[in-house]
Amino acid sequence: MLGFVWLMLLAYAGLVVPASSQDHNNNKNIFILAGQSNMSGRGGINNLTWDGVVPPQCQPNPAILRLSSELKWVQASEPLHKDIDVNVTCGVGPGMVFANTVLHKKDSSIRGVVGLVPCAVGGTKGTKISEWGRGTYLYNQLLRRASAALQDGGGSIQAVLWYQGESDTVNLQDAALYKGRLERFFMDLRADLQSPLLPIIQVALASGQGAYIEKVREAQLGIHLAHVKCVDAKGLQLEPDHLHLTTQAEVQLGKMLADAFLHTLPTPLQSNAPKTSHN
Repeated sequence: MLGFVWLMLLAYAGLVVPASSQDHNNNKNIFILAGQSNMSGRGGINNLTWDGVVPPQCQPNPAILRLSSELKWVQASEPLHKDIDVNVTCGVGPGMVFANTVLHKKDSSIRGVVGLVPCAVGGTKGTKISEWGRGTYLYNQLLRRASAALQDGGGSIQAVLWYQGESDTVNLQDAALYKGRLERFFMDLRADLQSPLLPIIQVALASGQGAYIEKVREAQLGIHLAHVKCVDAKGLQLEPDHLHLTTQAEVQLGKMLADAFLHTLPTPLQSNAPKTSHN
């Protein structure tokens, strides 16, 4: 009852829009993909054009769905963020590899359908952590899409995959404030999703737009909130722009995120986020 009231309040606030689904499987495992360009996916981008190469690990699977910009469940395919990160050209990201890996690993506890909720926005200048704070457009859009993902077909949010920070390496003040802002973002998101122990798998930077990469990385690696895990992307191959991951690097990252989710959280915590009945 409380969950229903909570969703009704969000609906009146304009944060919940019903998602029509082709799948009414109550065992939908929902993962939120958020952050900036390397989560959105820039693998295979050259001269603002995607090469169209989809590695075997990123191939579509009937058991992997994505929530479209119209809040409808559709079969997932690369590029996952093509209708979300709309001001740039999107390519291969880590999401499809992650989903295929968690479905096929022998020790995986994931059964049924994986529902991916793309929310990452890189844009032309990237997005700073301050642009993801509670009440901002990006934060509200994430909440709206997460809530819509729960509206139809059942299931629960299993984890948030987060890769962001490149834009915060330009200014010393942004880099210095990064840890506090990131912790607040994680805590606010869990509170607003009514899931205080929702697993969050974050990525430590492989690159940055400025001189303070190590300061932001130190902040990311220094997060010690419960059930917040970190995978380190440092050393993964970069595109010629020295900022974005290559297609093969995105494949590696997707596997790293899946391993972190499956092995450091062998029994994935169920989200307490409200679920909507069909009554």
